Amino acid sequence: MIRITTIIGARPQFIKAAALSRVFRQRNHITEILVHTGQHFDAGMSEVFFRQLEIPKPDYNLGISALSHGAMTGRMLEKTEQVLLDVQPDMVLVYGDTNSTLAGALAAAKLHIPVAHVEAGLRSYNRMMPEEINRILTDQLSTLLFCPTETAMKNLEEEGYPHTLSNNSAQKIHRVGDVMYDAAIFYAGKIKDKAAIFARYGLEQGHYVLATIHRAENTDQATRLISILAALAVVAEEIPVILPLHPRTKKILEHEKRPTGKIRFIEPVGYLDMIALEKHAALIVTDSGGVQKEAFFHRVPCVTCREETEWVELVEIGANILARPEHLAETVFGILSDRPDYRIWNDPLYGDGNVAAKIVTAIESYLCP
Repeated sequence: MIRITTIIGARPQFIKAAALSRVFRQRNHITEILVHTGQHFDAGMSEVFFRQLEIPKPDYNLGISALSHGAMTGRMLEKTEQVLLDVQPDMVLVYGDTNSTLAGALAAAKLHIPVAHVEAGLRSYNRMMPEEINRILTDQLSTLLFCPTETAMKNLEEEGYPHTLSNNSAQKIHRVGDVMYDAAIFYAGKIKDKAAIFARYGLEQGHYVLATIHRAENTDQATRLISILAALAVVAEEIPVILPLHPRTKKILEHEKRPTGKIRFIEPVGYLDMIALEKHAALIVTDSGGVQKEAFFHRVPCVTCREETEWVELVEIGANILARPEHLAETVFGILSDRPDYRIWNDPLYGDGNVAAKIVTAIESYLCP
């Protein structure tokens, strides 16, 4: 029996874990022990995802959230280490680039437990981003590195991967595609009543802009967040703008008390609602790595309010445009006016929708050669 401990804590990780957990459950010789760090903890950011995505209830919930990066990562490391000592897994599986990712990888590596990193090799080359630090260190600690794109593979190659591990074996690098594409395909078919979703939010399909803003680089400086929202308010004068509020963004807005025009703020939404809102938007504005990809999956143009992105291939093919706050409204209006031809985005950049099975098979091959 293979024992896998999966560490998750944030919305994108719940989505990815849902795809892999479904495959784990289909293979009777694998037991998955699910650890939720608590990084995203409220019902709108956590509970609804477990329910809608049919993820098993976590075996451990560490309840760690709303702390500074150092305090959060340190406490996660301490508690995760104790879980791993109790469970004694054959491998630890981590996703993405959050504090939960790094804490899980560190705890496992210090206990000499192999680490599998899903979404390895991504780089924004901006070390001001905490996510960049997390992903670089996690790659260094990992035994199996699962890359979603050719760009990720090249990033690792340029950094001298694969490295030699403590047991004198080499890291194993696999290009598998993006497991979020698996999820997008699978769960899009589970949306039962799209009309009710749009009625709930007072929207007309194809005639609104969906926005999500939560990254530290856009929210730690109130002036930058206010500039972004001012641009979205200009857009909202011409077309409805709906923005599910991340708790971090909401807290800053409540403190600043600045006018935001006609932007429609709503509470965080579940994954099925989010898929429907993404799929039928005229355009998406985001700073989320996951939402950038989901926009492409659904062939919706995207504007990313960041200086750079780890998903560079989307920018290269024109599916995603980077924009600073001062150019955001102009960029959005330009895209809405041009109405790009979505059919040109036909390259299967992120795999074939069978990524989770490839990852699980690679884990099996490593643990049971």
